[in-house]
Amino acid sequence: MGPTAPAGAAVDNVVGSTSRLETRAQLEFDRDVSLPLTLLRNAELRGGYIQFSRANPADMQLIEAPLSNLENAIKVRRKLLDTLHEDDLLARKKADEDALRPLLKTSALDPWAQIESGVARERELYLPYTFIESGTGFNSILFRYARLLLRGSDERVKPNDTRLREYTDSALPHIEQQLYARVPIYAEVETLTLSFSLQRMQEWLGPDHPLVRRLLARDSPESLATRVVAETRLSDAGERKRLWEGGRAAVDASRDPMIELARSIDGDARALRKQFDDDVEAPIVAASATIANERFKAFGTQVYPDATFTLRLNYGTVTGWTRDGAVVEPFTYLGRAFERANGVSPFKIPDSWMRVKERLDMRVPFCISTNNDIVGGNSGSPLIDAEGRMVGLVFDGNIDSIAGAYWFDASNNRTVVVHPAIIREALEQVYGAKALLAELGAS
Repeated sequence: MGPTAPAGAAVDNVVGSTSRLETRAQLEFDRDVSLPLTLLRNAELRGGYIQFSRANPADMQLIEAPLSNLENAIKVRRKLLDTLHEDDLLARKKADEDALRPLLKTSALDPWAQIESGVARERELYLPYTFIESGTGFNSILFRYARLLLRGSDERVKPNDTRLREYTDSALPHIEQQLYARVPIYAEVETLTLSFSLQRMQEWLGPDHPLVRRLLARDSPESLATRVVAETRLSDAGERKRLWEGGRAAVDASRDPMIELARSIDGDARALRKQFDDDVEAPIVAASATIANERFKAFGTQVYPDATFTLRLNYGTVTGWTRDGAVVEPFTYLGRAFERANGVSPFKIPDSWMRVKERLDMRVPFCISTNNDIVGGNSGSPLIDAEGRMVGLVFDGNIDSIAGAYWFDASNNRTVVVHPAIIREALEQVYGAKALLAELGAS
């Protein structure tokens, strides 16, 4: 007998962002430009990480976390790209726009045409903006510190309402938290990622791009990255704190090579940002607001707004799905994990679990799948049954749920939840957390 499935379940969560109300032109931009180019860069960097670890296997631990994060990003973006190649999605988007367009009576401008114009400009700016202002050409923790210090020293002397939005007073505590954190920084990895990103910028913007020519006229990407990483002092949290607290005078006086690198491109980056803000972001935001207002007038709360990390209560039921013609049941059990275990990642079970294997109940439910509508950012949300009891914690979705960024398909998108029974089994049998169990009221 499996566990009893509640008749209904609700997820009380802080929702991540979605793009379900973007126009067809915006989705086509993601499909044709941003996702393919991002996937290409990420795949190449993944190869660089793997080659780095093979040259010296002891270095694998240095790139294990960033490699895992990168592989997860590749998985997500591949599924998003697949979704945007589904004819049904764009056909539905066109039908929605065609239905709403005749209702638009309060604006002299066609907001969809305005967005198309903004997207066309975005296509022109995409590569230089991505590599220079977004920092993709300078993939380095140390460079990010340098830019925070440089721009922070410039922005903090301005009135709060005229600053770049990421340097307003409300954002400063988070910046200080980043700068003051004593986190390990590995020069070998920094050199790898910075040289790789400089290479890609040189390749994609071209050797004759003014900024590329200025940076790399006498340096190769590898030699520039090696030099600035070796000579910077920004790996020292104390030095970062000194510069931040010293403000503009301290940063202006600094000859740290990473800060000088950030300073050398800042004018170009700010100019690109202004072009993007004026030509792309501002008209698209204005047109999107017009469409949203008309949509609300026409359909009210039948169409809820895109998620923006706002608190929501979402209803669903415990259910499986069909994958490649096979039914996937809504519950998994602990025994299945041991059936798959082969001692090698990703199917390596921790030694702490292997030592107590004989004490574990292999019939304990591990995960539940539901048709709640979630996206990335929902992990940790409680699953609540119809009687108000917490019956699980959200931590993932099936592969189809990634498409939820663009649309929700109730037949395939599934939330994956940790069952309370496995939490108790782990605390009791594996970790011996008796005090925590008692605090939670487990009987």
